[in-house]
Amino acid sequence: MGPPSNRTVGIAVGALISLTLFHFTDNFVNVEDYPRPGWQSATFIQVGALITWPLFAAFGVLGYRRYREGRFPQAHIYLIGSSYLGLISLLHFTSASPDELTTRGLVSVLIDGVVGAALLGVALWSILARRGQAGTAPAGAASGGGSR
Repeated sequence: MGPPSNRTVGIAVGALISLTLFHFTDNFVNVEDYPRPGWQSATFIQVGALITWPLFAAFGVLGYRRYREGRFPQAHIYLIGSSYLGLISLLHFTSASPDELTTRGLVSVLIDGVVGAALLGVALWSILARRGQAGTAPAGAASGGGSR
């Protein structure tokens, strides 16, 4: 199987950015509805959301742009980093059980986890597919003298 297309990567990044925006906005606006450890104040959570969402969303955009440019090692790093945006939402379950979240909060946390895992999966798919291609390159094609 070949690596994911630019379109597949773009869809995965777009889904992550748009779907996590809902959860992070809800977490910011309805911060008191989300259980958290005692050491985390509502302000801490809100400031964290204001910093982490744009940062990891930007990683996704950069990863997609690098992917389209064929700069795959950089793209993979950014895409894996961006997947954290969805996966981090699952940390809500470290301070509360799912039944302690509102239905809206639980659904948005689970969706974030799914889209984060999906983007991570797309990045790993690309890495593995490209390693497989490198191993099957024609003789002389993998010499170190070419430009990238």
